[in-house]
Amino acid sequence: MKWILLAGKLATAFAWLMMFYNLVAPFEGNIAVILNILLAVTVFMHCFQTIIFHTLFNQLLPLKKVDYLQVFMFGVFSLLQYRQQVLDKQKS
Repeated sequence: MKWILLAGKLATAFAWLMMFYNLVAPFEGNIAVILNILLAVTVFMHCFQTIIFHTLFNQLLPLKKVDYLQVFMFGVFSLLQYRQQVLDKQKS
């Protein structure tokens, strides 16, 4: 599972990189418009996932700003990682 999460985080980081690069030096054609729309949707969805993260995990784990940033950056892959931490904590 750790390899899947790492691969997902790498893919997500690459997607962020491409979307931000498109803001600085837009690609030609419709791909630039598509990437701008995708960036807006991604920011919205990751904000929503951060709110979900706070709601679900605030009482279960001590959270820091870096935890929220990680969930914002990597979305569901970070949520799965924190979920595993909670499950491990409950087993102990």
